Amino acid sequence: MNMKIESCLMKKYDVIVVGAGAAGLIAAARAAELGARVFLLEKMERAGRKLSITGKGRCNITNDAPVSAFIDHIYPNGRFLRHAFSEFFVQDIINLLARYGVETVVERGGRIFPASNRAADVVNALLQWVISSKVEIRYQCKIEKLLVSDQTITGVEAVCSGRKMIFNADAVILCTGGCSYPATGSNGEGYKLVGPLGHIIEPVMPALVPIETEGSLAGRMQGLSLKNVKALVWVNGKKLKEEFGEMLFTHFGLSGPIILTLSRFIVDELRKGKKVELTVDLKPALDEQKLDARLQRDLNENGKKHLDNMFKDWLPAKMIPVFIDLLQLNPDKECHQVTSKERRKILLLMKDMRFRVTGHRSFKEAIITAGGIRTREINPKTMESKIIKNLYFAGELIDLDADTGGYNLQIAWSTAWLAASSCLSEKVLERHI
Repeated sequence: MNMKIESCLMKKYDVIVVGAGAAGLIAAARAAELGARVFLLEKMERAGRKLSITGKGRCNITNDAPVSAFIDHIYPNGRFLRHAFSEFFVQDIINLLARYGVETVVERGGRIFPASNRAADVVNALLQWVISSKVEIRYQCKIEKLLVSDQTITGVEAVCSGRKMIFNADAVILCTGGCSYPATGSNGEGYKLVGPLGHIIEPVMPALVPIETEGSLAGRMQGLSLKNVKALVWVNGKKLKEEFGEMLFTHFGLSGPIILTLSRFIVDELRKGKKVELTVDLKPALDEQKLDARLQRDLNENGKKHLDNMFKDWLPAKMIPVFIDLLQLNPDKECHQVTSKERRKILLLMKDMRFRVTGHRSFKEAIITAGGIRTREINPKTMESKIIKNLYFAGELIDLDADTGGYNLQIAWSTAWLAASSCLSEKVLERHI
């Protein structure tokens, strides 16, 4: 049965913002602050669903790194964001949130969190800004189509609480998010909206996602977290990338900060059908020569100690039976009986614990989405589409993704601010003045 379309011609908006997530809230409030009549449409029953669970519910707002470091942490083309970062950057989002009572703290790695450790406080602060700026919000309103005439946006067609409606506007800012955590409303619908308009969507993949590995090796160490280790990615036998820091063994494979960072490259290589392996260096501070000297010294000084007890000085307890099994060693063997060949095997496994990567977890567990609308089709000075006039993009919808550490949310804040600041006509700006 076809739904009757109700055209809301009586009220034309200056700007329609689609999606009330991190980018959408900033875009709507900023445009309204500049004097625009803004309509914010959200298909879920409330705003900021995904934002409220980021950083394990703590919300890693941004990072105190300089612009150059931000660009190095963003893929595939961080330079695209230079202008956006010059318009709205780290201190700007900190100051904005402080205006609404959210104080921040800097933690390890420059990561910036709300002092309360509550992502909900960030969502509430942005909503307070939106409401005080007199943005009109409508929830449970799903966009079906972007309306275009003569390659210019004219509005949107939406289903709101079961009624099909048309809303007209001079500009539309699309902030629909990517595909990660689809239960929050971020399910890739934005790509379907712009595809028919001529935009090319780079292949969409999970990023910052746990990795699945072959066999039971990782599963035997499930729950074990390692610090100060190095993980290396090998593709068809050649080293591609490495990271130093923390990781976690799971029942299906590997996770934790350095694994999530490497996953962006692992997923892409798997998609190309390449053979991907990941090795863990448990003693990255020691080269082979220094590690061998330490092992030899320890074995000599503890000659009567059984090997499984000696391993307690070298490895976490949960890893010891796995090591002994892999090396086919006798755990009751006394240290003075360990041969140079056995010592060499221990050393090599410490420096190169190898996992064959078989896959990755789904978008349901991915923190961010890689791929999206091509940056070549977006004006970096305004975030406006180069194909459809007065159509703007912000946030995860764009083909930009970053490492963990607050970089991804800053992309959302900065692109949304720039889009909102760029989309208003001279008439709107004059009216505000």
